[in-house]
Amino acid sequence: MSATNPSQQPAASQPPGTSQPPGTSQPPARGRRWRTVDIIVASVLGVAFGVLFAAWNNFVYPTVYAPLSSTPFSPAIGAIWLMPAVLGALVIRRPGAALYTELVAASTSMLFGSAWGMSVFLSGLWQGLGAELVFALLAYRRWGVGMAVLAGAGAGLAMGVNQAIVSVPEFSLDWKAVYVGSAVFTGLIAGVLSWLLARSLARTGALAPFAAGRAQQEV
Repeated sequence: MSATNPSQQPAASQPPGTSQPPGTSQPPARGRRWRTVDIIVASVLGVAFGVLFAAWNNFVYPTVYAPLSSTPFSPAIGAIWLMPAVLGALVIRRPGAALYTELVAASTSMLFGSAWGMSVFLSGLWQGLGAELVFALLAYRRWGVGMAVLAGAGAGLAMGVNQAIVSVPEFSLDWKAVYVGSAVFTGLIAGVLSWLLARSLARTGALAPFAAGRAQQEV
């Protein structure tokens, strides 16, 4: 009986869950799991925006809002509130990143005191969900500027509908429609600004552990 040459034996099938050869796509289930670095960076982004929220809400917003207070155009100055959701998703690229980052930002801003109380958290919830839904509709596979703009618009739509019901119930239906349209418009701006910020962060090397940093052209 002749000995079998090991080099001539058929390769064993690769067990499920093992690493794949270079150049193959990563299994979606593994690629979407949150890592420790994802949680840390999303939290840092959320806290940073929360501090910006507090400064904006307490020192800037009352002044710039005054001329628009009785008009349906007031949401047009709220782009900063929508950016954490879009930026968090662009950087982390995991399901839930938009919602998580937005909620951390809203919660942080509440620690500094707010005239709106718990409604700040609820606003963050709706805005984060608005952006999250847009990313989810495309299966978390698109991360370019067009996707950022759409996600910003989704966050703006959620913000506008929520505030039209809660903040300006006295407005007529046509004014509420303009109000929501203004919120969507500011969401488009937030999407572009978030994309530019993510791209700038990638260029500094700060996003090296993320796909956003390794593929700058997709950010």
